Amino acid sequence: MAVVGGGQAGLSVASSLQRRGIRPLVLEQHHIGYAWEQQRWDSFCLVTPNWQCRLSEFPYDGEAPGGFMGRDQIVEYVRRFAAHIRADLREGVAVSRLLNQGSGYRLITSEGEIEADQVVVATGGYHRPKRHPLAERLPASLLQLDARAYRNPGQLPEGPVLVVGSGQSGCQIAEDLFLAGRRVHLSVGSAPRSPRRHRGKDVVDWLDRMGYYAMPIEQHPDPKVVRTKTNHYLTGRDGGRDIDLRQRASQGLQLHGRLLDLGPGQIRFAADLAANLDQADAVYCRIGASIDAYIAREGLDAPEESAYSACWQPGPNHDAAPLDLESDPLAAVIWCTGYGADFGWIDVPVFDGSGYPAHQRGPLFYRPALAAHLGFGPFLRRGRRRRLSGGNDSAAATAPRRQPRTAGMHGPAGLVSFGNAWLDPQFWV
Repeated sequence: MAVVGGGQAGLSVASSLQRRGIRPLVLEQHHIGYAWEQQRWDSFCLVTPNWQCRLSEFPYDGEAPGGFMGRDQIVEYVRRFAAHIRADLREGVAVSRLLNQGSGYRLITSEGEIEADQVVVATGGYHRPKRHPLAERLPASLLQLDARAYRNPGQLPEGPVLVVGSGQSGCQIAEDLFLAGRRVHLSVGSAPRSPRRHRGKDVVDWLDRMGYYAMPIEQHPDPKVVRTKTNHYLTGRDGGRDIDLRQRASQGLQLHGRLLDLGPGQIRFAADLAANLDQADAVYCRIGASIDAYIAREGLDAPEESAYSACWQPGPNHDAAPLDLESDPLAAVIWCTGYGADFGWIDVPVFDGSGYPAHQRGPLFYRPALAAHLGFGPFLRRGRRRRLSGGNDSAAATAPRRQPRTAGMHGPAGLVSFGNAWLDPQFWV
């Protein structure tokens, strides 16, 4: 069997299979740790505590379980995991097509063709950066980057920077620039936010105790919303803390509403900044209230927490005037507006009407066996994702009950045997 993708998802698949006596072939387009190393900024760190890093039977073993690994530490952790499991891994092999072939599949790769009884797709669901459809109206001389191309403030020309999008990446990049002394404009959308700590513990610790990460996706009021919702913004920087955009605004970071219109000489924002900040704060307070209720219900002893109080409010005409690029030109725009999936290389009828694999309770299965696992994306049995963790829930539901027959790889790489696979990645609320 073939596993397409050698990130933490594909490696967790291989590890789980190998414990069952099945040794799959893992195909990785780049190299181990590529996305963490090449598509994260220099100051990037996890937003979940290190103790939650539990790749398949390979938990975090460092000296700071309550800390937050930085980019380079994450890369090292994933590479150690790869060395630990000793998977049949081929790096630098790109898969350009996946086709039905009789009772199995054929994969067209940069090193020849693969025939396999079963295939697991573990490539994630975030392939193409999204930008505002009018981004091309901005001056050609203005540097535009997607979040995954940003590295550090010194990479950008001198002058003010506009960050579009207030999810985790947008808020963290805006902070990174602002703390470096750059003038920053942040276009704030509807992303929620979360406290870092509450009642004496990290919020992730409380939510884990409360069973939030173990809740099956079908038990949520709207499973589709859970799978596609924007991550709450907070940070693991400086030992872990809240991100309060109101506080940053009071210090000089310039907040705007949702981006409305772009032109050669100006940028207009919607008059929804106040509403967006209020909505984020409401989620922040609800998370705290749910923890309070749990503490009271369980009779736990925990220090009291003072109620949140907003320290800054936008004026009634805050975004009435557009951002004038003629009088105060921007140095760069950084797009933190999400990613879209690209599964055009999969020529198998497994997709729903929105272009995503149909999915319920773990991986999608198509016969002959195609397990469409999408890395740490929104297609998991439980409402858990975006954590460095490969577990057992989806495994129990979908792991193979028999040893599949072998298949072959034809081309420069020679003949290889395959097996079958599953994965259970997990999520940050």
